Amino acid sequence: MDLNLQITDMAGATPEHSAVIVNFVAAIRRQLKNSTCFVYSDNVQYKWISNEGEEKTVIPDASINCQTKKKRGSNFVGIPRFVMEVLSPSTEKYDREEKMELYRQQEIEEYWIVDWRKRIVEIYDLDYEDMIPKYYLWETITEENKETLKIIHFPDIKITFDELFDEIEP
Repeated sequence: MDLNLQITDMAGATPEHSAVIVNFVAAIRRQLKNSTCFVYSDNVQYKWISNEGEEKTVIPDASINCQTKKKRGSNFVGIPRFVMEVLSPSTEKYDREEKMELYRQQEIEEYWIVDWRKRIVEIYDLDYEDMIPKYYLWETITEENKETLKIIHFPDIKITFDELFDEIEP
């Protein structure tokens, strides 16, 4: 049995980090009611095989999954359509590099990187270049253009910038 685990030095999440996740899940959950998709917070694991043939386990801060029947034990093996990571000093490099690459390989349609300290949301959209999946920065959302925040692959689902950063001091 290959346990190929990666240990990442992580301090406990700050209340602000957790608040962004809770705010997102709370706003999205009620809108997905009676659909085949579910929103999950940072307690759900996904297990995939990387392009290098390694089994990888990731725990996104939030995900929207429409393949909830694709599970082995308590781990999803299906691919969510949306993933969000909230940056921490101890995980920023991992979120921007290794996790983003794995999400690209798995062809997750949309990836948000949220920096609660700077109040910035980077929205990445998956597209293809010569049949190879690639993330493109669709938009960077700040206080100045906050009205443009949207989940691009779920156009009927709404969350505002102010909802996402509710109770988080700038």
